[in-house]
Amino acid sequence: MTQEQALDILKTGANVFLTGEPGSGKTHTINRYVAYLRAHGIEPALTASTGIAATHIGGMTIHSWCGLGVLNELSPYDLDRISSNERVYKRLSKARTLIIDEVSMLDAKTLSMVDAVCRETRRSDRPFGGLQIVLVGDFFQLPPVARAGTKAEFAFRSPGWSAASPVTCYLSEQHRQDDTAFLAVLSAIRSNVVGEEHLSLLEARASVDLDVAPDAVKLFSHNVDVDRLNDKELAQLPESGRVFTMESKGPEHLVESLKRGCLSPEKLVLKPGAAVMFTRNNPAAGFANGTLGTVVKTADSLGHPMVRTSAGEMISVEPMEWRIEDQGRVLASVTQIPLRLAWAMTVHKSQGMSLDAALVDLGAAFEYGQGYVALSRVRRLSGLFIRGRNERALEVHPEILAEDRAFRAASLAAESELAKITAEAQAKAERNFIVTCGGHLDTSAPSPEKKTFLEEKRAKHPKAYERWTEAEEAELIKLFHDETPVKEMMKKLGRQRGGINSRLRKLGLVE
Repeated sequence: MTQEQALDILKTGANVFLTGEPGSGKTHTINRYVAYLRAHGIEPALTASTGIAATHIGGMTIHSWCGLGVLNELSPYDLDRISSNERVYKRLSKARTLIIDEVSMLDAKTLSMVDAVCRETRRSDRPFGGLQIVLVGDFFQLPPVARAGTKAEFAFRSPGWSAASPVTCYLSEQHRQDDTAFLAVLSAIRSNVVGEEHLSLLEARASVDLDVAPDAVKLFSHNVDVDRLNDKELAQLPESGRVFTMESKGPEHLVESLKRGCLSPEKLVLKPGAAVMFTRNNPAAGFANGTLGTVVKTADSLGHPMVRTSAGEMISVEPMEWRIEDQGRVLASVTQIPLRLAWAMTVHKSQGMSLDAALVDLGAAFEYGQGYVALSRVRRLSGLFIRGRNERALEVHPEILAEDRAFRAASLAAESELAKITAEAQAKAERNFIVTCGGHLDTSAPSPEKKTFLEEKRAKHPKAYERWTEAEEAELIKLFHDETPVKEMMKKLGRQRGGINSRLRKLGLVE
């Protein structure tokens, strides 16, 4: 299924399970759907199974969102207490669409608890209290973690999943890897048909001298190996380090959740020569989550670290914000330089990233899917270096092999049904869903939340999100060709850096 087909299904308000191989565009598709909902005045609930995944999408963990916290059992007393909580009630009552990312790491019991809380709080016996439920993830990746003395089951075994009966949208396009030989290896692992020809390709990558790619990130199974290597490499650099300390706002428990999920550490120590990786996406500034680089100096004229990326681009790295939002309102935030030391990181924290080069050590792999996640982070076989591989490294969960065939068949059936729907019927379904959610059909009219947001922004920056006039564009073009610094452009035009960069891209002056 293509991303466009999946979006068409999502826009009708259907419950959806959005899946696909790594690099198939699941996150991109969800981002487009979120933008579509917001344009119509509908604020989706953005959640994920883990703190790390939640920070990637600017949301909160599903446990926090529905008030479960650390509960692993839901008694009638707990259900009554949670549904009576004013914050939870307000949050769940306002919601219309619930998105849960990295659903592979969410166990069936938790999903059933979420279903129960939504039904009770929203006073509805419909699945998830009548919310549109969008489950996102790939079950070939890391599975749910079992608590001591319990057996974790995959989310699709939950009665809540069955009750919601989500339409399976299995994305078939590939946007990360374009190396056919490497794709064949990944597909073989995914299908549990790894043969000699696939093993020989991987073994060839085990004999390559790492000197040909000194910037390759080392991926390990355990945190202790990561910390040891990063600390060792940083200590060997001659100059003294500069410390960047994370700033935070909001309730302590939410801030702590953000800190745990943020890939940039609370205390970031940098030295010239340090291998680093960007932890956020900022195309306007020239980097994405997973971009590798080397620190050139720890403070430029603005006090920001200067990094040369693996592509040779020099970037002054400004602090960025990670936040938890609810119905368009910022509940908590942390601000830090979007970098982390990148000589090494865990496979778990690499999930969702695209890397140019990685050295993978799977000699201590202990979980199904761990090797598959690590290998599939890399864009091309030429960027893969292997040091160590045990028997578990290339294994995927046997339960998923059979289930995946069912998911693919269901997705093909959904494509066939979608093809039968006329353009008029599709448009009508989309309009009905927007109206049912209390949204507006006129995308130029701001929602109440957006209106408040704009008023707050314009109190500080009068032209925030204001349309550009032809005269302003003409002046911007002249300033650009005169090689005027961006800070001077900001002063002359009364615009912020992001607005100027965005307009320059739209005018085709920069990529």
